[in-house]
Amino acid sequence: MAVRQALQIDTEALSTLALVQAGLIAPVTKLMNRQESEEVNQTKYYKGVPFPFSFVLAPIGKKNLQVLKTLQKGELIDLYTNGKKVGSLTVDETFPIDPKQRLQNIYGTDDPSHPGVKNTNKRLGTIAVSGEYVVKYPLLEDNKKRIQQMIQKTGANYVSSLMLAANPLNRAHERMIRQATSDADLLIIFLRKPFTSDGLRYDIRHNALSTFVDNFLPRNKVLIIPFENSYIFAGFNELILDAVLAKNYGCHQLVVGKNHGGLGLYYDKNRQNSVFDHCKDIDINIKTVDEYVYCDTCKTLVSTNTCPHGQHHHVHYHSDSIMKLIQSGLIPPSILVRKEVTANILAALFPERFENLQELHYSLIPGSGLLEQQSEEQFYLKLIELYQTTSLT
Repeated sequence: MAVRQALQIDTEALSTLALVQAGLIAPVTKLMNRQESEEVNQTKYYKGVPFPFSFVLAPIGKKNLQVLKTLQKGELIDLYTNGKKVGSLTVDETFPIDPKQRLQNIYGTDDPSHPGVKNTNKRLGTIAVSGEYVVKYPLLEDNKKRIQQMIQKTGANYVSSLMLAANPLNRAHERMIRQATSDADLLIIFLRKPFTSDGLRYDIRHNALSTFVDNFLPRNKVLIIPFENSYIFAGFNELILDAVLAKNYGCHQLVVGKNHGGLGLYYDKNRQNSVFDHCKDIDINIKTVDEYVYCDTCKTLVSTNTCPHGQHHHVHYHSDSIMKLIQSGLIPPSILVRKEVTANILAALFPERFENLQELHYSLIPGSGLLEQQSEEQFYLKLIELYQTTSLT
């Protein structure tokens, strides 16, 4: 018996193939052939629904290139990831693609200094293959099941959604989440899980978000779902694909901040709301929320559209700046990050940071007088409370 030919694909490609197989990027339900690919790249539509670029499989690598050059129509090939068989594909056709043009379609640029371009260029070949395929990826089926079970459990008629990185979770995120929960029976937070290491690990961000949801929001109003946002959810196409994904998961609304990735790039000179016109064909409501800042005159979190005070009174929730504080081991002010979230993140990011933690705790932190084992998270919580003491400041 002849040994089947095989293509090696990475986890990012596997995840994206699985999304399409599960119907979560519908109406795209398969790899596009050459004619479909060229048509989508030109019109930015697929079967009457906005879709920003063609969905193709063109894995890089010398072995892959050799295989792709020899494939015949109707041939059954195996798909492998990290040495493990993850699926199979029946070849329809193979055709050349222009990697630079594909990068332009995805990111709006092929500049190698662009981080998305840099990462995608490393994994993008020059020959694409189309055809029916089957892949195994249990995470997506679990996500669909959890959402349906939550909808049935709560009897939710109107489901809203947020795409969130929470890197790290800050007070502006919290306000956005609270606002979204008030508008819907159920809120699905798709927590981004990128394939590149950037900022806090996913498990740390998930635990921090869960700390807020479990302790400071009504029960059964919010569900956190891991969202492996592969390269297709990037650049100026991000909002359209986020909307397609949310709709196919069963959501009726997608809530986005006015600084959402790609949102501004859809505003053209003649039609300010062109992005919303474009998303009407996706059949999901897109709701934007204002940017939130802390105003040192209002002494609270406010919308930039409603605060009468100038920019010089505003503290902005700039994720990269807050991350620099946290990565340096510093405690961000509570107006930026909730103390319970900060304690959770720092304890995870700097495990066993302190020698003789218990001695340090009893030396600095007021207590009940009982000898109790204190965790690093509890220590940070108590330390933050000391920072908030006002009589000597």
